[in-house]
Amino acid sequence: MLTRSKFAGIALTLSLLVPVWFLVSALGVKFGLWSWRIGLGVLIIQWGPRLLLATAVIALVALILVLIRRPRAAWAAALVALIIPATGLGYLGWVRAQAADIPPIHDVATDIADPPALSPSLLSLRTAAEANPVGDLRAPLTAADPYRDPRFAKYGSKSLGQVGHEAYPGLRTAAFDAAPTKAFTAALKAAQGMGWTVVTQDPQAGVIEATAGTFWFGFKDDVVVRVRSGAGGQGSRVDVRSISRVGLSDLGANAKRIETYLARVSAGLKT
Repeated sequence: MLTRSKFAGIALTLSLLVPVWFLVSALGVKFGLWSWRIGLGVLIIQWGPRLLLATAVIALVALILVLIRRPRAAWAAALVALIIPATGLGYLGWVRAQAADIPPIHDVATDIADPPALSPSLLSLRTAAEANPVGDLRAPLTAADPYRDPRFAKYGSKSLGQVGHEAYPGLRTAAFDAAPTKAFTAALKAAQGMGWTVVTQDPQAGVIEATAGTFWFGFKDDVVVRVRSGAGGQGSRVDVRSISRVGLSDLGANAKRIETYLARVSAGLKT
């Protein structure tokens, strides 16, 4: 016979398995067990909320059954069983709210008039990984592949670069008093310090290319750093471009990466 206490225990077990579901879904992508479309698109985005809602309902029923009459044993287990999926649903709601406030783009740069270009070597890595095509930051968003989608009609004739700059006002060229050679050294050290895999380092051209990976899914984002002389040949200016290989929206990750990186470069030049 299934007692109230046993039902509460089952509810708790199911709730504890839900985080495992999300963990396995993400790590499966990272280790190549399935594609990101399966891990993120199906297992997490499609089925994740359903599992959270189902376990929350089961946990709520268990809690009610435990509390309606004495003895109220196992009420703590039922409560924890409810808190876990409720927290997950709250987090997903927060992510959706955040996503609604930012444009669904995945290619941003500090200089949109003359953005850092990807070398053939880095482009070949993206091609081998069947990554998103590299768009033109100066082209209208609605005309740039892969943004040919009705959802982008509201941006009108704005370019991809303009949309990114409006969404992230702090994403601008960084100017330093240090000479370009010193700025390049600090830029390279900052890239290595952030755990990026450096693909290209050319001090003469002032170019650094690297790949950054996310922890859970192992998503790869490509970064190009360009170091040039400052205005009038004084000091230096550093531009960065960060592009996700997969997915339409980066939820602001690329912009945050650039801002964090430039802060590290600045700190490195002060030491």
